[in-house]
Amino acid sequence: MKILVVGGAGYVGSTSVERFLDAGHEVTVYDNLSTGHAAAVPPGARLVVGDLADGARLGDVLSDGIDAVLHCAARSLVGESMIDPGLYYRTNVADAVGLLEAMRFSGVTRLVYSSTAAVYGEPRRVPIAEADRTQPINPYGETKLAFEGAMRWFCAAHDFRAISLRYFNVAGATRLNGEDHDPETHLVPLVLRVAAGEATHVQIYGQDYPTPDGTCIRDFIHVRDLANAHLLALEATGEGDASLEVYNLGSAAGFSVREVVEAARRVTGRAIPARPVKRRVGDPPVLVASSRRARRELGWQPRHSTLEEMLTDAWAWREAHPGGYPDAPASSAGADGPKPVAATAG
Repeated sequence: MKILVVGGAGYVGSTSVERFLDAGHEVTVYDNLSTGHAAAVPPGARLVVGDLADGARLGDVLSDGIDAVLHCAARSLVGESMIDPGLYYRTNVADAVGLLEAMRFSGVTRLVYSSTAAVYGEPRRVPIAEADRTQPINPYGETKLAFEGAMRWFCAAHDFRAISLRYFNVAGATRLNGEDHDPETHLVPLVLRVAAGEATHVQIYGQDYPTPDGTCIRDFIHVRDLANAHLLALEATGEGDASLEVYNLGSAAGFSVREVVEAARRVTGRAIPARPVKRRVGDPPVLVASSRRARRELGWQPRHSTLEEMLTDAWAWREAHPGGYPDAPASSAGADGPKPVAATAG
């Protein structure tokens, strides 16, 4: 296949590009590099620097023999979405619908979407199944769900074959690519920042939840397992009738915040001080997704998603890239030394 990865210079996108190249596919990356890194694009892939809102440029790229698209470009910070919902609706909905239009005009009808389990909001049961109620509690989740709706209607009207993959937290790294965000909001890299001496301690929000150790439990999958799911989903869009299929990706068990911190101490051999603070409003005790359907229908298996392997790979990448990607901004530790970071459930 000739695959276009929109947002392919980001953490999830670049790792997926690696997997596609390994499988023998031809890959073009389309990214505006606002949060991604040119250095993350693996050798062998073509990088086109362009914005999702630039329909003409997208159309030119899509018309160059592209067979299928993986869409990973989105705004994804929950807190930011609460402060500036307009930004999220423009990027995650309006600009993304522009991608669908560009695909339609170019005759490209196969699409895989990197979605989120945040579309479920606060679930009534865990593990969460695809048929469960979708009721997002922030603009981030709402806009991702809105774009799924647009995909569904494009499938009905224009013979698209699309798959949306919903998941919670991604961790781990490959030899080439790992997490390098600014600001960083994800649990694993925040904990590893403390291990690296870039922060004094982690703050754990809440230790009185109805869980075995009192801290929130969240689902995690290795970025390599997610990349493989993207490949399996793209292959699946080559068969069947026009439709949108939705699959959850998850461990079905999850790990607590305290378990992540303890495992990071073992993996890194560092103390990683942690200080409990009050709960955050709106943090459910447990968020875990069921991936039974993805395992059954796509043949997906999370082969690398143990806590130890995710942390080991993330730490190895961080030690090999202490300053992040070469095109990344300078470390945010600042002239006053390391700061505390918040070890939340993501």
